[in-house]
Amino acid sequence: MYFIGNFVHSTNQEETLEKERRHGEFSLIVDAENPYLALLKFRDRIIKYRETRDFFEGDCAIYLIQLLEFDQFPVDEAMMLNYKSIVGDPMMPFIRCSLPTDMSDTCRLFNWNNNAPELDGETEQLFLQFEAGSSKILSKSGDIFQLAPETGVFQKT
Repeated sequence: MYFIGNFVHSTNQEETLEKERRHGEFSLIVDAENPYLALLKFRDRIIKYRETRDFFEGDCAIYLIQLLEFDQFPVDEAMMLNYKSIVGDPMMPFIRCSLPTDMSDTCRLFNWNNNAPELDGETEQLFLQFEAGSSKILSKSGDIFQLAPETGVFQKT
C-alpha cells in the first residue's frame, strides 16, 4: 500500500522574536505493508531530516494531521489530494479539503492556537517533538495513541 502523511510543524519556538519562529506543513509518501509501518518510516525520515537538514530546527513540534492510504494511484483522471483556502493574514484560520470528490468535499477548519494546531476546534495530538540543539526526540507517538480508522489520524486513548 502507498501511504501519504500530511503534517504541520512549528520550529524555532525557543526564539523570542516572532519573525524568527516558523510554522508550516509538509507531506511524506511511502510504500508500506500497513499504517503502523508507514508511521514508523515517517518518524524515521523526520528524524533523519532533523539530523541532516535545516527543516526542523530548534524547539520543534510536528503533528500528523492526516494519513491517506492507496492501493493504486489514479490512471484515467487526476485526483486532487489537498485543497487549501486562506483568507486574510497568515495567522488566520484556513480551510483544507482532502480528497474532494463530487460526493463530498471533506473540508475542515485549521487554526493555530498558542503555537499548536487545531482541527475543527480540537487540539491536534503531537507526533514528534525535539529540543533546540539536539536531534533526540523529546516525545513521540506511542502506545497512548492509536490510529482511528474512521479519520485516519492519531487519537489519544
